[in-house]
Amino acid sequence: MGNQTNFQELVKKVNMYLDNELSKESERDLLREIKTNPAYLEVLSKEQSFREFIKSKVHRRKVSPALIQSIKDKIGVNPY
Repeated sequence: MGNQTNFQELVKKVNMYLDNELSKESERDLLREIKTNPAYLEVLSKEQSFREFIKSKVHRRKVSPALIQSIKDKIGVNPY
């Protein structure tokens, strides 16, 4: 069970790193760990590839202006 917890923690750190949410010290520590452990580098590479796939291959549907206005009206947002 410890390995699963460690793996989940690594994935969490990698995601935080890619989202620029780590402190400089934590970022340095993670990069140091990645340099010394090929399995960690593989986790980082897979996550980067997945994110790139999402950005380039998954297309968002356009939301109609009427829906946007309806939401704004319901929450009371004024356009100006």
